[in-house]
Amino acid sequence: MLRPRARCQRVSVGLLASSLAIIIAWSSSSSASRSSRHMLRARLLRKGFAVRGRAGRFRAFSSQAPPVPAAGVATELKRYDPAEIEPRWQKIWAEEKTFKTPERRDGKEKRYILDMFPYPSGAGLHVGHPEGYTASDVMARYYRMKDYDVLHPMGWDSFGLPAEQHAINTGTHPAVTTLENIANFKRQLSMLGFSYDWDREIATTDIRFVKWTQWIFLQLYKQGLATQSEVSVNWCPALGTVLANEEVINGKSERGDHPVKRLPLRQWVLKITEYADKLIDDLDGLNWPEGTLTAQRTWIGRSEGAEIEFNIQGHDESLSVFTTRPDTLMGVTYVCIAPEHPLAKTLPIDADHLEKVSAYVEETSSKSDVDRTAAAAKEKTGVDTGAKAIHPITGEEIPIWVADYVLGSYGSGAVMAVPAHDERDFAFADKFGLPRKEVVQAPPAKNNNKNNKNNNNNYHAAQFPRFDFYAYISEIEPATTRMPLRNSDNISS
Repeated sequence: MLRPRARCQRVSVGLLASSLAIIIAWSSSSSASRSSRHMLRARLLRKGFAVRGRAGRFRAFSSQAPPVPAAGVATELKRYDPAEIEPRWQKIWAEEKTFKTPERRDGKEKRYILDMFPYPSGAGLHVGHPEGYTASDVMARYYRMKDYDVLHPMGWDSFGLPAEQHAINTGTHPAVTTLENIANFKRQLSMLGFSYDWDREIATTDIRFVKWTQWIFLQLYKQGLATQSEVSVNWCPALGTVLANEEVINGKSERGDHPVKRLPLRQWVLKITEYADKLIDDLDGLNWPEGTLTAQRTWIGRSEGAEIEFNIQGHDESLSVFTTRPDTLMGVTYVCIAPEHPLAKTLPIDADHLEKVSAYVEETSSKSDVDRTAAAAKEKTGVDTGAKAIHPITGEEIPIWVADYVLGSYGSGAVMAVPAHDERDFAFADKFGLPRKEVVQAPPAKNNNKNNKNNNNNYHAAQFPRFDFYAYISEIEPATTRMPLRNSDNISS
């Protein structure tokens, strides 16, 4: 007796998502009432599935697959033809608005399932798009089958440099190019069978959307959360725009390979850091993977410490540094400022030092914060200004250096270096022959040998004076400084 064998067929993303959602919904409904089973059976039929079974249990098959033949009957399964089946059903879904967001129903739970909006490039979708969208589509279908009110929209993050550059190169208005690319993306997503509510489609370039972004900005401005400030940015003259750190590779733009310079530009800044405490605190209790929570805390980048003022020999100005370890103040052997720090232009004590500092600042200006951080992990670079800072407690003269491992976007753009207790400071001091002072000691190791009296309890006790920072705090301004939203790019003592 011959029995038909299932063949491996090419199945659409939409059919796959439907099948997964059915399995999830049915497995979670195994103890549901008979009426619930009938409702699920009806939904399967509406989705184009044939339902077979008995005794309250059933299986769902694609409507295009014939039922299993009776014993002794040999037959050939009809080949699944995606070119014929999928367009037909996708047309029905579009005409009947199968995935339209329902009006809210009293007593029904709701789910808002949002995908990251893609940038509609001329290249169309890449493999990473459906990879993520399939997972969210499975969830949307699952919750619809659970009789939730589901909002599952799609939109376009459609502002971008490629459209602007294409317009410059070809004379085509960017609105024309953007709309053509959006139409192509929408066609591709529809062919994949995703269950989006296309009535909720939005584009960030749509004037109806821009209107509300402008309105939001005005509300931020009225609350004092939008201000103008001079900030060091990655400026690309060829592209005529500011680039994110991730768009600068080895001092050149990712798009076009054009030179990039670090320049201070006056621009609008949103005080997102005003909400750092709330953002951090609200992470507590979230059922997220620990890695995700750590990444969020790093991104928010709150640091708590103190601002310490160092007077500068021969200058009326003082140098403010932010540190999370004020207890190591007695171990400071040099002070380091970022190349973009305003004092980098005025601190060099003579023409020779000024020439070296200026050349170093020019060299580092083509590097993004990401590039500088990566380079500093391999090798430290810097230049001595010749100027001296005055230790606020001991009155000792301390050299002031310019180094690109210090970032202007972190704290005050200056750090007090404690080589004995900071890995980055240690590497810098080791390269340039700067001294180290140990002021924090580890607790003595336990020694179980009672006869051994040499247990190192007095290790370093007489070599370095002890300093109680908080007894001296009245002379130092305490502060809680919040970093910009790229803590992984920032380095400080």
